[in-house]
Amino acid sequence: ESKEVALVMRLQNSPHYDMCGFITYGRRLKYYEIAERPVYYFETEENIEYVLDKFGIEAILFGNYANAKAESDRLIKYCVTHGVKVLIAPPIDEIVDGKLAHQGGIRDIKIEDLLGREEIKISLGEIMDNFRDKTVLVTGAAGSIGSELCRQLATFGIRQLILFDNAETPMHEIRLEMEDRFPDLKFVPVIGDVRIPKRLDYVFRTYRPQVVFHAAAYKHVPLMEACPREALHNNVFGTLNVVKAADAFGAARFIFISTDKAVNPTSVMGATKRMGEMVMQLYARTSKTVFSAVRFGNVLGSNGSVIPLFKKQIAAGGPVTVTHPDIIRYFMTIPEAVSLVLQAGAYAKGGEIFVLDMGEPVRIDDLARNLIRLSGFEPDVDIEVRYTGLRPGEKLYEEMLMQEEGLRSTPNHLIHIGRPLDIDVPAFERQLTALAAACRENSPAIRTLLAQVVPTYHPEAGGRPAANVS
Repeated sequence: ESKEVALVMRLQNSPHYDMCGFITYGRRLKYYEIAERPVYYFETEENIEYVLDKFGIEAILFGNYANAKAESDRLIKYCVTHGVKVLIAPPIDEIVDGKLAHQGGIRDIKIEDLLGREEIKISLGEIMDNFRDKTVLVTGAAGSIGSELCRQLATFGIRQLILFDNAETPMHEIRLEMEDRFPDLKFVPVIGDVRIPKRLDYVFRTYRPQVVFHAAAYKHVPLMEACPREALHNNVFGTLNVVKAADAFGAARFIFISTDKAVNPTSVMGATKRMGEMVMQLYARTSKTVFSAVRFGNVLGSNGSVIPLFKKQIAAGGPVTVTHPDIIRYFMTIPEAVSLVLQAGAYAKGGEIFVLDMGEPVRIDDLARNLIRLSGFEPDVDIEVRYTGLRPGEKLYEEMLMQEEGLRSTPNHLIHIGRPLDIDVPAFERQLTALAAACRENSPAIRTLLAQVVPTYHPEAGGRPAANVS
């Protein structure tokens, strides 16, 4: 491809790389050269082995993520088996006379590179128009999604950014990063908890945010199975507190960060996030604030995600633990997800649940085995892959949209809108009151009440049950 040819031309003066030629899948019909370098063909591992040995190839360099992903089960697999490095290149304009224009250029390929997708395109002008010269509040600002929201919002010409989180050390870290990367940005880190209405009242009264991104949540499924009361306190009543404050203080927009686990939930966490969506839709009916939610799946590199865990297990010599050989998940990078969240927020008219197209599902067993190979080991030979069984509340697969919600398109083909379900407002308000009382009393009926509020919640469809500890 043109980028690979340009890459070879740019690197021909590099003191670090001797570009031997090009390699491509297919049958060789006749000898070809491109930019005075030969083109090698392969169809089998033996073909690869011949080229590697004959010419002393030490590394294969991919010019873009798409080509690397296409060869993840073929060329990359063969190279890793034969101890050949697999590298990925930076954008062409970062290479000048064989040298990188800045840090972070040619590097070893990572498993995250093979899970990427085509470049996500967003309407930057439309997004900036929604946030320019606005005061923006981000709850959960020190978390994976919240902190990336802050990074991207910092580039949109906002008036002021309010970072709200109850985690002191992560807040300190994001504060230092923002000071370093965005010295001209006016921002305020605030330690606080969405479960405390008086603290939220202070923040809204003091800073009068016009846009609110609510990312604060408990998200770890097994922990919330064991602590349903805390899941409700944070994900439902914490959300209700932020929604009430946004409504009372006249915020213009409110975007709730949801999850694919809210669709036909089998876990307490998923059911509480579905309730958070319902709270948002309840207030969207009458409030002047434009409320909406954005629902997506797993993000690569988030706190507690599976890839860092697998890397730790490989570094320790194994075993790498997978709950089930058939379990699948949808993945997206954090910057991709946040870019689409910002775009969806610009589309909101009130009450929508936006659903992000997460691409093709990934089998976690394949992910684990590919990561082991990229680390230079052979699965079940050097590093054991051990199946541990589904955890409490865990599904084999996640659904992105409730069947009865339907689907509408938006100008961005990666963002869809689910039709809001009808909510019996008086019944829902009574159920919220009953759940609040059950939480105060730590009642064993919490799960039963939760199932009454969220009819699609079916805990029996998840993994093994968990014992309550709250």
